[in-house]
Amino acid sequence: MIPLSAVQEALHRLYIDDFEASLRDEDRKKAAELAGILAEVERAVATTSPHRPITLVDAAAGKAYVGLLTAEFVLAPAARAGRVILLERDARRAASCRNALARLRAPGVAAEVVEGDVADVTAWPAEPDVVVALHACGRASDAVVERATISRARNILLVPCCTSEDVEAAELAENRAEASGIPRHAEVRRRFIQAIVDAERTLRLEAAGYQTVVVPFVPPTLTPHNLLWRARRVGEPVRMAEAAERLRRLREG
Repeated sequence: MIPLSAVQEALHRLYIDDFEASLRDEDRKKAAELAGILAEVERAVATTSPHRPITLVDAAAGKAYVGLLTAEFVLAPAARAGRVILLERDARRAASCRNALARLRAPGVAAEVVEGDVADVTAWPAEPDVVVALHACGRASDAVVERATISRARNILLVPCCTSEDVEAAELAENRAEASGIPRHAEVRRRFIQAIVDAERTLRLEAAGYQTVVVPFVPPTLTPHNLLWRARRVGEPVRMAEAAERLRRLREG
């Protein structure tokens, strides 16, 4: 596992670049989250062939913490030639990605910023080895699932963030809650809705041919959004059919 101190140093160099400034508490928290997700990226990269370049997509990249640190700490030390695509739609965040990219230490790894929406099929490469999306908010998580599976990504590492009302499965869950008599107390109903959303995303991945497990990648004391969907494309027809049937039942009630 990549040492937390190394992750903190990289964050300081890439994003602060001021020796007199120190990391804030929120930056140290972010570093701990990144150490956890980078361990998952290392695991996924290890399943790929060492004899060819690797392609990784940091989807809904934000400031591209995951993609850039993967290039520096996972790919470069292993002498893995590769391509890291930093996919971000917000122009200001994309500019921040480019600024950090100039201070990256990852010889042999080509990193590029693609300014676009994760829902845009033209922004995605074919069959990337790893797609990682850390704290993709609302519908962005569903767009990542859709586009990553369509592009036939070999590994998907998804950490959803907040579940907004525009998430399609949230509307389904709200209707199901009303029909089932689930109390309207916010905390009770929120957990019910989140369970339906999580189940729908899991079954969509499995129906698309991905062996999927859901695990905490960091303790909940670091972030309440600490669940990781670890999905690997296996294309097993029986499991795909079973998941598709479960997904149909979930959606139709």
